[in-house]
Amino acid sequence: MSETAKIEIDGKTFEFPVITGTENEKAIDIKKLRGTTNCITIDPGFKNTGSTTSAITYLDGENGILRYRGYPIEQLAEKATFLEVAYLLIYGELPKESELKDFKKSITNHTLVHEDMKQFFEAYPSQAHPMGVLASMVVSLSTFYPESQDPNRSDEAVDLTIHRLLAKLPTLAAMSYKNAVRHPFIYPKNELGYIENFLNMMFAMPTEDYKPNPVVASALNKLLILHADHEQNCSASTVRIVGSSQANLYASISAGISALWGPLHGGANQAVIEMLDKIQEDGGDLDKWIAKAKDKNDPFRLMGFGHRVYKNFDPRAKIIKKAADDVLEQLGVDDPALDLAKKMEKIALEDPYFIDRGLYPNVDFYSGIIYKALNIPSEMFTVMFALGRLPGWIAQWKEMKENKEPIGRPRQIYTGENERDYVSIEKR
Repeated sequence: MSETAKIEIDGKTFEFPVITGTENEKAIDIKKLRGTTNCITIDPGFKNTGSTTSAITYLDGENGILRYRGYPIEQLAEKATFLEVAYLLIYGELPKESELKDFKKSITNHTLVHEDMKQFFEAYPSQAHPMGVLASMVVSLSTFYPESQDPNRSDEAVDLTIHRLLAKLPTLAAMSYKNAVRHPFIYPKNELGYIENFLNMMFAMPTEDYKPNPVVASALNKLLILHADHEQNCSASTVRIVGSSQANLYASISAGISALWGPLHGGANQAVIEMLDKIQEDGGDLDKWIAKAKDKNDPFRLMGFGHRVYKNFDPRAKIIKKAADDVLEQLGVDDPALDLAKKMEKIALEDPYFIDRGLYPNVDFYSGIIYKALNIPSEMFTVMFALGRLPGWIAQWKEMKENKEPIGRPRQIYTGENERDYVSIEKR
Protein backbone atom coordinates (compact mmCIF):
# COMPACT_ATOMS: atom_id res chain seq x y z
CA MET A 1 0.00 0.00 0.00
CA SER A 2 1.31 3.44 -0.96
CA GLU A 3 2.34 5.73 1.89
CA THR A 4 0.17 8.82 2.47
CA ALA A 5 0.18 11.88 4.69
CA LYS A 6 -2.96 13.16 6.40
CA ILE A 7 -3.87 16.78 6.99
CA GLU A 8 -6.84 17.76 9.13
CA ILE A 9 -8.52 21.12 8.42
CA ASP A 10 -11.81 22.24 10.00
CA GLY A 11 -12.53 18.72 11.16
CA LYS A 12 -12.04 17.21 7.73
CA THR A 13 -9.17 14.85 6.95
CA PHE A 14 -7.41 14.92 3.60
CA GLU A 15 -4.82 12.42 2.34
CA PHE A 16 -1.91 13.22 0.07
CA PRO A 17 0.56 10.78 -1.51
CA VAL A 18 4.14 10.52 -0.27
CA ILE A 19 6.73 10.10 -3.00
CA THR A 20 10.21 8.64 -2.45
CA GLY A 21 13.31 9.46 -4.46
CA THR A 22 16.04 7.04 -5.48
CA GLU A 23 18.08 8.03 -2.38
CA ASN A 24 15.02 7.49 -0.13
CA GLU A 25 14.26 11.19 0.27
CA LYS A 26 10.55 11.65 0.97
CA ALA A 27 8.16 14.40 -0.07
CA ILE A 28 4.46 15.01 0.46
CA ASP A 29 2.84 15.61 -2.92
CA ILE A 30 0.57 18.62 -2.40
CA LYS A 31 -0.26 19.38 -6.05
CA LYS A 32 -3.96 18.98 -5.25
CA LEU A 33 -3.85 20.72 -1.84
CA ARG A 34 -5.53 23.97 -2.88
CA GLY A 35 -8.05 22.26 -5.11
CA THR A 36 -9.25 19.89 -2.39
CA THR A 37 -8.85 22.01 0.75
CA ASN A 38 -8.85 25.61 -0.54
CA CYS A 39 -5.62 26.10 1.47
CA ILE A 40 -2.01 26.64 0.45
CA THR A 41 1.27 26.20 2.33
CA ILE A 42 3.51 29.04 3.51
CA ASP A 43 7.26 28.41 3.30
CA PRO A 44 9.37 31.61 3.12
CA GLY A 45 12.51 30.99 1.12
CA PHE A 46 11.11 27.59 0.02
CA LYS A 47 13.32 25.84 2.60
CA ASN A 48 10.89 22.91 2.88
CA THR A 49 9.36 23.02 -0.58
CA GLY A 50 10.40 20.77 -3.44
CA SER A 51 9.80 22.70 -6.66
CA THR A 52 10.57 19.75 -8.91
CA THR A 53 11.87 16.22 -9.18
CA SER A 54 15.34 16.11 -10.70
CA ALA A 55 17.81 13.47 -11.85
CA ILE A 56 20.81 15.80 -12.05
CA THR A 57 22.40 16.30 -8.63
CA TYR A 58 22.11 14.54 -5.28
CA LEU A 59 23.13 16.51 -2.20
CA ASP A 60 23.10 15.22 1.38
CA GLY A 61 24.16 18.08 3.62
CA GLU A 62 24.14 16.07 6.85
CA ASN A 63 26.61 13.50 5.53
CA GLY A 64 28.63 15.74 3.20
CA ILE A 65 27.66 13.94 -0.02
CA LEU A 66 27.55 15.55 -3.48
CA ARG A 67 27.01 13.51 -6.64
CA TYR A 68 26.43 14.51 -10.26
CA ARG A 69 24.20 11.97 -12.05
CA GLY A 70 25.26 9.42 -9.41
CA TYR A 71 29.01 10.02 -9.70
CA PRO A 72 30.74 11.15 -6.45
CA ILE A 73 32.19 14.64 -6.73
CA GLU A 74 35.51 13.32 -5.36
CA GLN A 75 35.94 10.99 -8.37
CA LEU A 76 34.92 13.59 -10.94
CA ALA A 77 37.23 16.26 -9.51
CA GLU A 78 40.17 13.85 -9.47
CA LYS A 79 39.70 12.12 -12.83
CA ALA A 80 37.47 14.15 -15.15
CA THR A 81 37.83 17.29 -17.23
CA PHE A 82 35.37 20.13 -16.89
CA LEU A 83 33.91 19.48 -20.36
CA GLU A 84 33.37 15.81 -19.48
CA VAL A 85 31.41 16.91 -16.42
CA ALA A 86 29.50 19.48 -18.47
CA TYR A 87 28.49 16.75 -20.91
CA LEU A 88 27.50 14.47 -18.03
CA LEU A 89 25.28 17.09 -16.40
CA ILE A 90 23.61 18.20 -19.62
CA TYR A 91 23.14 14.85 -21.37
CA GLY A 92 22.93 12.43 -18.44
CA GLU A 93 25.92 10.16 -19.08
CA LEU A 94 29.69 10.49 -19.28
CA PRO A 95 30.65 10.88 -22.95
CA LYS A 96 32.30 8.17 -24.99
CA GLU A 97 35.58 9.13 -26.62
CA SER A 98 33.94 9.99 -29.95
CA GLU A 99 31.15 11.95 -28.22
CA LEU A 100 33.62 14.00 -26.21
CA LYS A 101 35.68 14.68 -29.32
CA ASP A 102 32.63 15.99 -31.20
CA PHE A 103 31.51 17.99 -28.15
CA LYS A 104 34.92 19.66 -27.81
CA LYS A 105 35.08 20.37 -31.55
CA SER A 106 31.66 22.01 -31.57
CA ILE A 107 32.52 24.21 -28.58
CA THR A 108 35.91 25.16 -30.04
CA ASN A 109 34.22 26.25 -33.27
CA HIS A 110 31.88 28.66 -31.45
CA THR A 111 34.19 30.54 -29.06
CA LEU A 112 34.22 33.77 -31.05
CA VAL A 113 31.57 36.40 -30.35
CA HIS A 114 30.21 38.82 -32.92
CA GLU A 115 32.50 41.80 -33.51
CA ASP A 116 29.57 44.17 -32.94
CA MET A 117 29.56 43.12 -29.28
CA LYS A 118 32.81 45.03 -28.82
CA GLN A 119 30.78 48.22 -29.06
CA PHE A 120 28.68 47.13 -26.07
CA PHE A 121 31.81 46.80 -23.95
CA GLU A 122 33.04 50.22 -25.04
CA ALA A 123 29.82 51.78 -23.71
CA TYR A 124 30.36 50.50 -20.16
CA PRO A 125 32.29 52.62 -17.66
CA SER A 126 35.61 51.20 -16.48
CA GLN A 127 34.16 50.64 -13.01
CA ALA A 128 31.22 48.58 -14.27
CA HIS A 129 30.90 45.38 -12.25
CA PRO A 130 31.86 42.38 -14.44
CA MET A 131 28.75 40.45 -13.35
CA GLY A 132 26.46 43.20 -14.59
CA VAL A 133 28.38 43.28 -17.86
CA LEU A 134 28.30 39.49 -18.19
CA ALA A 135 24.55 39.19 -17.53
CA SER A 136 23.87 41.89 -20.13
CA MET A 137 26.14 40.29 -22.70
CA VAL A 138 24.62 36.84 -22.29
CA VAL A 139 21.06 38.05 -22.79
CA SER A 140 22.30 40.06 -25.79
CA LEU A 141 23.37 36.82 -27.45
CA SER A 142 19.70 36.02 -28.05
CA THR A 143 19.47 39.04 -30.35
CA PHE A 144 22.36 37.74 -32.45
CA TYR A 145 20.73 34.30 -32.66
CA PRO A 146 16.99 35.09 -32.96
CA GLU A 147 16.20 31.47 -33.82
CA SER A 148 17.01 30.63 -30.19
CA GLN A 149 13.81 32.45 -29.17
CA ASP A 150 11.59 29.80 -30.80
CA PRO A 151 10.33 27.52 -27.96
CA ASN A 152 9.51 24.73 -30.46
CA ARG A 153 12.99 24.26 -31.90
CA SER A 154 14.40 20.84 -32.73
CA ASP A 155 16.75 19.04 -30.36
CA GLU A 156 19.62 19.75 -32.76
CA ALA A 157 18.89 23.48 -32.67
CA VAL A 158 18.75 23.44 -28.86
CA ASP A 159 22.10 21.62 -28.75
CA LEU A 160 23.62 24.31 -30.98
CA THR A 161 22.47 27.01 -28.55
CA ILE A 162 23.88 25.01 -25.62
CA HIS A 163 27.26 24.60 -27.34
CA ARG A 164 27.37 28.27 -28.32
CA LEU A 165 26.74 29.33 -24.74
CA LEU A 166 29.36 26.98 -23.29
CA ALA A 167 31.84 28.26 -25.89
CA LYS A 168 31.13 31.97 -25.61
CA LEU A 169 30.74 32.48 -21.85
CA PRO A 170 34.52 32.17 -21.18
CA THR A 171 35.16 34.62 -24.04
CA LEU A 172 32.65 37.11 -22.66
CA ALA A 173 33.94 36.65 -19.11
CA ALA A 174 37.52 37.34 -20.20
CA MET A 175 36.38 40.34 -22.24
CA SER A 176 34.56 41.76 -19.22
CA TYR A 177 37.80 41.50 -17.23
CA LYS A 178 39.92 43.03 -19.98
CA ASN A 179 37.40 45.84 -20.32
CA ALA A 180 37.57 46.56 -16.58
CA VAL A 181 41.37 46.88 -16.62
CA ARG A 182 41.31 48.60 -20.02
CA HIS A 183 43.49 45.99 -21.69
CA PRO A 184 43.04 44.94 -25.32
CA PHE A 185 40.79 41.91 -25.89
CA ILE A 186 42.51 38.60 -26.61
CA TYR A 187 40.82 36.33 -29.13
CA PRO A 188 40.32 32.61 -28.42
CA LYS A 189 42.86 30.10 -29.70
CA ASN A 190 41.50 26.86 -31.13
CA GLU A 191 44.63 24.88 -30.30
CA LEU A 192 44.15 25.43 -26.56
CA GLY A 193 41.95 23.43 -24.22
CA TYR A 194 38.86 24.96 -22.60
CA ILE A 195 40.60 25.98 -19.36
CA GLU A 196 43.87 27.00 -21.00
CA ASN A 197 42.03 29.09 -23.59
CA PHE A 198 40.22 31.00 -20.87
CA LEU A 199 43.45 31.67 -18.96
CA ASN A 200 45.06 32.88 -22.18
CA MET A 201 42.18 35.29 -22.91
CA MET A 202 42.40 36.57 -19.34
CA PHE A 203 46.14 37.08 -18.96
CA ALA A 204 47.80 37.21 -22.39
CA MET A 205 48.80 40.49 -24.02
CA PRO A 206 49.29 41.16 -27.74
CA THR A 207 52.92 42.07 -27.08
CA GLU A 208 54.04 38.66 -25.82
CA ASP A 209 53.04 35.02 -25.63
CA TYR A 210 51.39 33.59 -22.53
CA LYS A 211 51.78 29.98 -21.50
CA PRO A 212 49.15 28.74 -18.99
CA ASN A 213 50.69 27.14 -15.91
CA PRO A 214 49.53 23.48 -15.79
CA VAL A 215 49.18 23.58 -11.98
CA VAL A 216 46.93 26.61 -12.27
CA ALA A 217 44.94 25.03 -15.11
CA SER A 218 44.48 21.85 -13.05
CA ALA A 219 43.29 23.80 -10.02
CA LEU A 220 40.86 25.83 -12.11
CA ASN A 221 39.56 22.64 -13.76
CA LYS A 222 38.78 21.25 -10.30
CA LEU A 223 37.18 24.50 -9.15
CA LEU A 224 34.85 24.66 -12.14
CA ILE A 225 33.85 21.02 -11.63
CA LEU A 226 33.13 21.61 -7.95
CA HIS A 227 30.91 24.58 -8.82
CA ALA A 228 29.18 22.94 -11.80
CA ASP A 229 25.86 22.23 -10.06
CA HIS A 230 24.42 22.30 -6.57
CA GLU A 231 20.83 21.16 -6.77
CA GLN A 232 17.94 23.68 -6.48
CA ASN A 233 19.88 26.69 -5.22
CA CYS A 234 18.81 30.28 -5.78
CA SER A 235 20.32 30.72 -9.25
CA ALA A 236 19.38 27.23 -10.52
CA SER A 237 15.80 27.76 -9.37
CA THR A 238 15.84 31.16 -11.08
CA VAL A 239 16.97 29.60 -14.36
CA ARG A 240 14.18 27.02 -14.15
CA ILE A 241 11.42 29.48 -13.28
CA VAL A 242 12.46 31.95 -16.00
CA GLY A 243 12.73 29.10 -18.48
CA SER A 244 9.29 27.83 -17.49
CA SER A 245 7.82 30.89 -19.23
CA GLN A 246 9.45 29.56 -22.44
CA ALA A 247 12.10 32.26 -22.25
CA ASN A 248 15.11 31.34 -24.38
CA LEU A 249 18.23 29.77 -22.88
CA TYR A 250 20.30 32.96 -23.09
CA ALA A 251 17.66 34.95 -21.16
CA SER A 252 17.29 32.17 -18.58
CA ILE A 253 21.05 31.92 -17.99
CA SER A 254 21.33 35.71 -17.78
CA ALA A 255 18.73 35.60 -15.00
CA GLY A 256 20.79 32.92 -13.25
CA ILE A 257 23.90 35.09 -13.47
CA SER A 258 21.96 37.97 -11.89
CA ALA A 259 20.80 35.72 -9.05
CA LEU A 260 24.34 34.45 -8.50
CA TRP A 261 25.57 38.05 -8.29
CA GLY A 262 23.88 38.49 -4.90
CA PRO A 263 26.32 38.49 -1.96
CA LEU A 264 24.24 35.83 -0.17
CA HIS A 265 24.76 33.44 -3.08
CA GLY A 266 27.79 33.71 -5.35
CA GLY A 267 29.58 36.57 -3.66
CA ALA A 268 30.90 34.56 -0.72
CA ASN A 269 34.42 34.03 -2.06
CA GLN A 270 34.74 37.75 -2.76
CA ALA A 271 33.64 38.39 0.84
CA VAL A 272 36.44 36.10 2.07
CA ILE A 273 39.16 38.23 0.47
CA GLU A 274 37.51 41.47 1.59
CA MET A 275 37.49 40.09 5.15
CA LEU A 276 41.19 39.15 4.95
CA ASP A 277 42.06 42.58 3.57
CA LYS A 278 40.10 44.23 6.37
CA ILE A 279 41.97 42.24 9.02
CA GLN A 280 45.28 43.05 7.34
CA GLU A 281 44.46 46.77 7.22
CA ASP A 282 43.64 46.61 10.95
CA GLY A 283 47.18 45.46 11.68
CA GLY A 284 46.81 41.74 11.06
CA ASP A 285 45.93 40.84 14.66
CA LEU A 286 44.16 37.55 13.90
CA ASP A 287 43.54 36.69 17.56
CA LYS A 288 41.48 39.87 17.91
CA TRP A 289 39.24 38.99 14.99
CA ILE A 290 38.86 35.36 16.03
CA ALA A 291 37.68 36.63 19.42
CA LYS A 292 35.21 38.93 17.66
CA ALA A 293 33.89 35.94 15.68
CA LYS A 294 33.34 34.00 18.92
CA ASP A 295 31.55 36.92 20.60
CA LYS A 296 27.82 36.42 20.02
CA ASN A 297 27.22 40.11 20.68
CA ASP A 298 29.66 41.18 17.98
CA PRO A 299 28.16 41.49 14.46
CA PHE A 300 31.40 40.29 12.82
CA ARG A 301 31.13 36.90 11.13
CA LEU A 302 33.85 34.83 9.50
CA MET A 303 33.37 34.60 5.74
CA GLY A 304 34.09 31.27 4.04
CA PHE A 305 33.41 29.07 7.07
CA GLY A 306 30.52 26.63 7.47
CA HIS A 307 27.72 26.20 4.94
CA ARG A 308 23.95 26.66 4.83
CA VAL A 309 23.43 23.13 3.48
CA TYR A 310 26.48 21.11 4.60
CA LYS A 311 26.19 20.64 8.36
CA ASN A 312 29.41 18.76 9.10
CA PHE A 313 31.79 19.45 6.22
CA ASP A 314 31.77 20.62 2.62
CA PRO A 315 33.05 17.73 0.47
CA ARG A 316 34.20 20.22 -2.16
CA ALA A 317 36.45 22.01 0.36
CA LYS A 318 38.49 18.86 1.04
CA ILE A 319 39.21 18.54 -2.68
CA ILE A 320 40.09 22.15 -3.40
CA LYS A 321 42.26 22.57 -0.28
CA LYS A 322 45.08 20.58 -1.91
CA ALA A 323 44.69 22.50 -5.16
CA ALA A 324 44.99 25.77 -3.23
CA ASP A 325 48.14 24.50 -1.49
CA ASP A 326 49.61 23.44 -4.85
CA VAL A 327 48.90 26.82 -6.46
CA LEU A 328 50.43 28.77 -3.58
CA GLU A 329 53.53 26.56 -3.62
CA GLN A 330 53.91 26.63 -7.41
CA LEU A 331 53.49 30.39 -7.74
CA GLY A 332 55.44 31.28 -4.60
CA VAL A 333 52.97 34.02 -3.79
CA ASP A 334 54.05 36.47 -1.08
CA ASP A 335 50.82 38.06 0.11
CA PRO A 336 50.08 39.00 3.76
CA ALA A 337 46.35 38.37 3.25
CA LEU A 338 47.02 34.82 2.04
CA ASP A 339 49.35 34.23 4.99
CA LEU A 340 46.46 35.26 7.23
CA ALA A 341 44.19 32.84 5.40
CA LYS A 342 46.50 29.90 6.12
CA LYS A 343 46.67 30.83 9.82
CA MET A 344 42.90 31.22 9.95
CA GLU A 345 42.46 27.83 8.29
CA LYS A 346 44.68 26.15 10.91
CA ILE A 347 42.73 27.71 13.78
CA ALA A 348 39.35 26.70 12.32
CA LEU A 349 40.48 23.11 11.84
CA GLU A 350 41.88 22.76 15.37
CA ASP A 351 39.86 25.08 17.65
CA PRO A 352 37.01 23.21 19.44
CA TYR A 353 34.79 26.31 19.11
CA PHE A 354 34.78 26.02 15.33
CA ILE A 355 34.81 22.22 15.25
CA ASP A 356 31.76 21.93 17.54
CA ARG A 357 29.79 24.41 15.41
CA GLY A 358 30.77 22.95 12.05
CA LEU A 359 32.54 26.17 11.07
CA TYR A 360 35.04 24.49 8.75
CA PRO A 361 36.68 26.27 5.78
CA ASN A 362 34.32 25.81 2.83
CA VAL A 363 34.82 25.86 -0.94
CA ASP A 364 34.40 29.65 -1.05
CA PHE A 365 37.31 30.09 1.37
CA TYR A 366 39.70 28.07 -0.81
CA SER A 367 38.43 29.39 -4.15
CA GLY A 368 38.97 32.94 -2.92
CA ILE A 369 42.55 32.06 -1.98
CA ILE A 370 43.22 30.55 -5.42
CA TYR A 371 41.73 33.48 -7.32
CA LYS A 372 43.69 36.01 -5.26
CA ALA A 373 46.88 34.03 -5.83
CA LEU A 374 46.19 34.26 -9.59
CA ASN A 375 45.82 38.05 -9.31
CA ILE A 376 42.18 37.87 -10.37
CA PRO A 377 40.37 40.95 -8.98
CA SER A 378 37.79 40.17 -6.31
CA GLU A 379 35.04 41.65 -8.51
CA MET A 380 35.74 38.79 -10.97
CA PHE A 381 35.33 36.00 -8.41
CA THR A 382 31.59 35.63 -9.00
CA VAL A 383 32.20 35.59 -12.75
CA MET A 384 34.50 32.60 -12.19
CA PHE A 385 31.70 30.99 -10.20
CA ALA A 386 29.32 31.57 -13.13
CA LEU A 387 31.74 29.86 -15.52
CA GLY A 388 31.66 26.75 -13.38
CA ARG A 389 27.92 26.80 -12.72
CA LEU A 390 26.96 27.19 -16.41
CA PRO A 391 26.65 23.44 -17.20
CA GLY A 392 24.41 22.95 -14.17
CA TRP A 393 22.18 25.85 -15.16
CA ILE A 394 21.92 24.47 -18.69
CA ALA A 395 21.12 20.98 -17.35
CA GLN A 396 18.43 22.39 -15.06
CA TRP A 397 16.87 24.39 -17.94
CA LYS A 398 17.00 21.38 -20.28
CA GLU A 399 15.44 19.04 -17.71
CA MET A 400 12.67 21.54 -17.01
CA LYS A 401 11.89 21.71 -20.75
CA GLU A 402 11.98 17.94 -21.22
CA ASN A 403 9.72 17.40 -18.20
CA LYS A 404 7.23 19.89 -19.70
CA GLU A 405 6.98 21.59 -16.33
CA PRO A 406 4.26 24.27 -16.02
CA ILE A 407 5.11 27.93 -15.72
CA GLY A 408 6.28 28.77 -12.20
CA ARG A 409 3.65 30.68 -10.27
CA PRO A 410 3.99 30.68 -6.46
CA ARG A 411 0.94 31.57 -4.37
CA GLN A 412 0.71 34.03 -1.50
CA ILE A 413 -1.42 34.91 1.51
CA TYR A 414 -2.64 38.49 1.24
CA THR A 415 -2.13 40.58 4.41
CA GLY A 416 -3.00 44.05 3.12
CA GLU A 417 -6.01 46.34 3.54
CA ASN A 418 -9.55 45.10 2.98
CA GLU A 419 -11.71 46.67 0.28
CA ARG A 420 -11.98 50.45 0.58
CA ASP A 421 -13.30 53.29 -1.57
CA TYR A 422 -11.19 55.72 -3.56
CA VAL A 423 -10.84 59.16 -1.93
CA SER A 424 -10.28 62.18 -4.14
CA ILE A 425 -6.94 63.94 -3.65
CA GLU A 426 -8.39 67.08 -2.03
CA LYS A 427 -10.00 64.97 0.75
CA ARG A 428 -6.95 62.87 1.68
